[in-house]
Amino acid sequence: MSTIRVTDEVKERLRDLKQDDESFNDLLDRLSRSEKDVEEMAGFLSEFDDGSLADDMRETHEELNESLDRRSDE
Repeated sequence: MSTIRVTDEVKERLRDLKQDDESFNDLLDRLSRSEKDVEEMAGFLSEFDDGSLADDMRETHEELNESLDRRSDE
């Protein structure tokens, strides 16, 4: 078992993302797998795309992050 340090702000954002029945470990595991799944999916889809889909996915990812940042500032 390891300990990681995060700021109070990061902990609050993680708490907002955490599901009621989920530990912080479960949350981090889910988030880390989700990111890898998206990367794998983007790599798979690139075989069928001219590049615009990857750009759209990247833009959507950035918009989601901005939205989460705004939400945590409230």
